[in-house]
Amino acid sequence: MASRLNPYISFAGNAREAMEFYERVFGGTLSLNTFGEFEGPDAAHNDKIMHGMLETGSGFTLMGADTPPGMEHSPGNNIAVSLSGDDADELRGYWEALSTDGTVTVPLEKQMWGDEFGMCVDRFGIAWMVNIGQPQG
Repeated sequence: MASRLNPYISFAGNAREAMEFYERVFGGTLSLNTFGEFEGPDAAHNDKIMHGMLETGSGFTLMGADTPPGMEHSPGNNIAVSLSGDDADELRGYWEALSTDGTVTVPLEKQMWGDEFGMCVDRFGIAWMVNIGQPQG
């Protein structure tokens, strides 16, 4: 898979409703994963969306999730730019450049879903997410 760049929206508990709305608006294929599927730390949050992705026939990709427990939902600051793919060297290079002189909020490291993932805010105040998946065989 080539690397992709797309918006990633954080919601205040209504990610399922919002992502299903965007699916009706744009069409395409929606996939949703809950915190419970990955044994999240807060059972009360198990039915909330940990990751949602809408891919459309027009080539649009929109990702979103409910804000995890312990993190603040801040309307107006609830959109990040997501970089994802399976070219580990390319994506690590982007991570290094974006996080230099910025603030790392989640270190780029292996996560419970098996991918490497990190979050940072670059020196211009832009939030970035980097996800390095395993190459598809």
